Amino acid sequence: MTATATFSIWRGDLQGGKLVDYQTEIVQGMVVLDAVRRIQADQANDMAVRWNCKAGKCGSCATEINGKPRLMCMTRLSDLSTTQPIRVEPMRTFPHIRDLVTDVSWNFAKKRTVRKFNPRKPDAADGTWRMAQIDVDRVQEFRKCIECFLCQDVCHVLRNHQLFDEYIGPRLLVYDAALVMHPLDSDQRLADLRHAHGIGYCNITKCCTNVCPEEIKITDNAIIPLKERVVDLYFDPLTRLFGGAR
Repeated sequence: MTATATFSIWRGDLQGGKLVDYQTEIVQGMVVLDAVRRIQADQANDMAVRWNCKAGKCGSCATEINGKPRLMCMTRLSDLSTTQPIRVEPMRTFPHIRDLVTDVSWNFAKKRTVRKFNPRKPDAADGTWRMAQIDVDRVQEFRKCIECFLCQDVCHVLRNHQLFDEYIGPRLLVYDAALVMHPLDSDQRLADLRHAHGIGYCNITKCCTNVCPEEIKITDNAIIPLKERVVDLYFDPLTRLFGGAR
């Protein structure tokens, strides 16, 4: 069974642009990316669209659909109302390139400011390590991140306040958490979290958690535990009394 739906797609470049309406046929089981690709093929050959796997694993097709940061390939048309035009826009937090494509290179540059994994010395005679399973399990969730940067897009510290120099955002705090909580890492990372990475700017609204396509509990399992570690080190009265933090 086919139907017709209208899509308002943002068209433009660094000089400006506007929403342009396109009508296309849709069928049961389609996702937004299917419709956008059909429009690109049939009506707008020059439309810039970034996508790759179409399976929710590469993060390339991150956009804003009806104002909410989402992956086009994971947003089913059956979950959206077609009585009004479906708006598809580029992520607003990052510099715009053209049409639905944004420049997310800042995230990769900022990631390089996080110090690399620094394993402690092996603690077994055979040159290996011994780890508790609960410690191994704790960091596995963070490895699910596909770097779609939807959490960065929705974060008000970056989106509204543009604190790109002071704050690394939820995606990279998850990356930090995977290192801080790693049972083998020996580096001291809390000073970076407080100063260079600006964890204090996050006020735990959970907007990042709400848009994560991998359902990572970004706020509860990564950011809040990191905040607790920073507070314990820098603001605990006993720690401050004995000069444990700088």
